[in-house]
Amino acid sequence: VQLQASGGGLVQAGGSLRLSCAASGSTFSHYVMGWFRQGPGKEREFVATVSWRGSPYYADSVKGRFTTARDNARNTVYLQMNGLEPEDTAVYVCAASSKSNWPKKTSSEYDYWGQGTQVTVSS
Repeated sequence: VQLQASGGGLVQAGGSLRLSCAASGSTFSHYVMGWFRQGPGKEREFVATVSWRGSPYYADSVKGRFTTARDNARNTVYLQMNGLEPEDTAVYVCAASSKSNWPKKTSSEYDYWGQGTQVTVSS
């Protein structure tokens, strides 16, 4: 499956952005989808994941501020980010996994990766 993320940009602290990740090349609904990010000088970290049925799971750092959802008819997964903080500045990447365990919070559990989209939050 090929993944294409979009929607990043520059936003002030407290603002919102919505990222999209469009999938192609395989049956989208068969995959668990995940979001990761990598900030400057930091390691890649888990952000959120959504199951085949649309059940979400979040990292503690974004819980209550970020929401992920999927539209299987459009082969797209979304990450709505509200209350953005400078610490959220990172390259955000979407990923897909065909494995059955849940939730998937580590990079190694994902099989396919899209290119990143930059999110920059100014203070």
